[in-house]
Amino acid sequence: MPQDQQNNHHQHHIAQALNITPEQVLATAQLLEEGATVPFISRYRKELTGSLDEVQVAAIRDQLAGLAALAKRRKTMLDSLANRELLTAELEKSLQQASDLTTLEDIFLPYKQKRKTKASVAKEKGLEPLAQAIFTGQDSAMQPTAFVDSEKEVDTEDEALAGARDIMRSGSVRMRRCGPSCADSLRTRP
Repeated sequence: MPQDQQNNHHQHHIAQALNITPEQVLATAQLLEEGATVPFISRYRKELTGSLDEVQVAAIRDQLAGLAALAKRRKTMLDSLANRELLTAELEKSLQQASDLTTLEDIFLPYKQKRKTKASVAKEKGLEPLAQAIFTGQDSAMQPTAFVDSEKEVDTEDEALAGARDIMRSGSVRMRRCGPSCADSLRTRP
């Protein structure tokens, strides 16, 4: 939707919600954009706003701020999806049609990038089997040296064990109990 058409739509939406005319919304928006304050507009610019009171001017200001925040968040989401090559025409249409921040966030949620944690980095390095073995007490069958791999940036046995500990601390490895070697591994190494 072109910017002028979108602004016009917003003005009508705000006017309808506040039971005033779109011209009053436009005049108030222009005054606010020029830096006028709510009390100034309601006291000294009544002829421009059609005698809106402070409550109505503040409501217009708040709705305009909410719509600006919604537009900014929508642009951020669209840019993120486009950069990751996940943006489809249908998804873009859904995001453009969202009328509030909650709906917008709900649409974006499945595509939201997860935060990188030490555990997720360790999993990417292939250390989850080591963490599983330590957690179940079967670490004698699996040695940390088997996970040392400079291509995966695991240069030492200590780094492999540290990554396995990060995975266990995150709760990614879910088992009923932790064997004695698991408890020792979590306690004795930093």
